[in-house]
Amino acid sequence: MIANSSSARWVVLLVRLPAGPSRHRVAVWRELRRIGALSLGQGAWTVPDVPVFAAGLARAAELADRAGGEVVTLEAAGRTPADSARLQALFAAARQEDWAEFLADCGKFEAEIAKEIRRAKFTLAELEEEEQSLERLRRWHRDLTARDVFGTPEAADATARLAVCTTACEDYAERVFAALHATGEEPTP
Repeated sequence: MIANSSSARWVVLLVRLPAGPSRHRVAVWRELRRIGALSLGQGAWTVPDVPVFAAGLARAAELADRAGGEVVTLEAAGRTPADSARLQALFAAARQEDWAEFLADCGKFEAEIAKEIRRAKFTLAELEEEEQSLERLRRWHRDLTARDVFGTPEAADATARLAVCTTACEDYAERVFAALHATGEEPTP
């Protein structure tokens, strides 16, 4: 986490790509979005100058190079404290959107577990599917935590919500194993 945001340094990428094929633009765009880069406008992206973003920036530059494009990388800081605060606010707002999406997916996960319990669908196949969904949430949480360098308030809510999802999955697993052991075989839905 960056302690003094008024002195935060930024990496700015200026990306130029050929007009076609569009798959190259999409690949670069996806990589920059994946790492949490903030779009400043046509072909201009920024992230705080911290190590967590370095590999993703390098991948985006490599994708652009392979497409016959170019990337100019700049080091930057806000010219005034207001500029610095604005960049940080834009970046934090993007992280808040990420966390909101994560929290919504946690809600979907919890609803899915509740549905399977209501339906008494206690199968190993369903348990494996729910465990894979929980692992996806865990990876996503790790990624979001890594790029939330200014520490948005939603991060704590997301951590607590992930713990609720973990508890719900553990409860479901216990129900599955209880059902399997009660009959000696997988129950049919």
